[in-house]
Amino acid sequence: MIPESKWLLAEVPDIDRVQKLASEFELSPLAVQLAIQRGFGDEKSLAEFLHPRLQDLSDPFDMPGMQATIDRLLQAVDNNEGVVIYGDYDVDGVSSSALLNLCLSAYGLKPRTFLPQRLSEGYGLSIGGIKKAIEGVSPALVIAADCGTNSRDEADWLREKNIDLLVLDHHEPAIEGVADCIAIVNPKLGKDFHYLCTAGVVFKVAHALLKARPLGDTFDLRQHLDLVALGTVADIVPLVDENRILVRRGLQQLDRTTNTGLKALKKVSGLGSPCDAVDVGFKIGPRLNAAGRVNTAQDALDLLLSTDENECINLAEKLNHLNRDRQTLEQKAREQAEQQMEDLPAEEKEFALVLAGDDWHPGVVGIVASRLMRKHHLPTFIIGYDDAGIGKGSGRSVEGVSLVKAIDHCRDLLEAGGGHDQAAGLSVRRENLQAFRKKLNAYVEQRSKDNEELLIPKIHLDIEAKLEEINLPLLDSYELLRPFGKGNPQPILLTRGVQLKGEPRVLKEKHLKFMFVQEGCSHDAIYFNSAELKLPPPPWDIAYTIDRNDYRGRISVSMIIQAIRAAEC
Repeated sequence: MIPESKWLLAEVPDIDRVQKLASEFELSPLAVQLAIQRGFGDEKSLAEFLHPRLQDLSDPFDMPGMQATIDRLLQAVDNNEGVVIYGDYDVDGVSSSALLNLCLSAYGLKPRTFLPQRLSEGYGLSIGGIKKAIEGVSPALVIAADCGTNSRDEADWLREKNIDLLVLDHHEPAIEGVADCIAIVNPKLGKDFHYLCTAGVVFKVAHALLKARPLGDTFDLRQHLDLVALGTVADIVPLVDENRILVRRGLQQLDRTTNTGLKALKKVSGLGSPCDAVDVGFKIGPRLNAAGRVNTAQDALDLLLSTDENECINLAEKLNHLNRDRQTLEQKAREQAEQQMEDLPAEEKEFALVLAGDDWHPGVVGIVASRLMRKHHLPTFIIGYDDAGIGKGSGRSVEGVSLVKAIDHCRDLLEAGGGHDQAAGLSVRRENLQAFRKKLNAYVEQRSKDNEELLIPKIHLDIEAKLEEINLPLLDSYELLRPFGKGNPQPILLTRGVQLKGEPRVLKEKHLKFMFVQEGCSHDAIYFNSAELKLPPPPWDIAYTIDRNDYRGRISVSMIIQAIRAAEC
């Protein structure tokens, strides 16, 4: 049984300061309060947060490894060398590889861009993948994008072949050491920019190249910020500091994109204007990701690089179909996993979920793990077995439970494992699955004894408001807080003691639409996937987000319910 969520309301900042800044910036006090709660409580920081500017980006040569990387790239340009870009199959890998290809092509190079297949080559640089990438060509330089930091054996193999290696990456360096190569541009090897994904790293490299050798009007890096925004949002890195600048400007560029492939993808996605981070996360990103999850990401890369309108339309439609196939595979695995969970004894699912199937596609296990973790608020691993009985799985965790530490605790039962605190991967033999499940549950149980609220889901409420305050002037100020995402989550508002005006309407047999009333003011709202919930009798306290709704040119505030409880005094 899923425990009831605990509602936590953020502390209200000093009212006088809120009113002063609201007057100075001509903004809604509610929007200013939200900005102050995010750490922007003085004039300078608030101005930079509300109005991020490209001119405030730092010098790209501040990043470790940048000078050596630019020197080697310009050597390749001057000698017209063969170059292979070895990317990754997720959105960050595809978008960063595409941006790097476009930039190097502007300098006259003709790079070959290779993306490994998830099932055959797996993630990252591999000797088998490199052999495939350089087959038929004689490159002097291989550039790893979104991988390669820890590829020590692969770097040694390339050196033996007299092929130089550059690494543009953002993943954590291994304790054992990093690849021995010409240079690694990875913010994790320095003191700053740790929030960048590889698309941001490649942007920095392109910026540095243009500073070192300007191209004039032949290549405008600003026109490719849509690719940077795609990778940054889809990779769920924090939208703070320079990421905020790049994504805010990149989403604006996505609205008026000159990329033929993105135009086609926006069309098949039904994407309107203006574009926001949610559109990237739920419409564009999944379609680009679907290629790498289900088959090969080459179609996604070809789409971003093609200038042929008909080819792009065909590729976009193909990605759309692949995304539907991905959704089918995901739904099947999720339903089977839910049934498997029901059949487990209580002691094997009370503190963590470990679920496995023979035909669960490795491209969807991470998505299923994420959905079940959020639904049941438990650390979750979803594992798919191959014919040899080796299960490869992906895990997602709740705040406070590190999957890295959990994997280390269970290392004796695993073939391999690692990643981040909240998202990790592992390999486990079939015969060790139950023992791993029990040991993981015991580990999380012990952690929960140290923190009794560890496995209680929480709703973090940003601000309390009356219904009469949810209006267009608030929305105009609220838009300046975007883009929302990791590091700058979309605010959740609280309104207390609302009544219902009429019965809720059921939409598409699964959503509820309400008309709320409070102190003479009414507002409609929608609660997705709530038709089967047992709601208490009103009055209610409601937790919700707001968005701009543009219907046939009529702008209004849409209210999306996140949770409902009986009204508290």
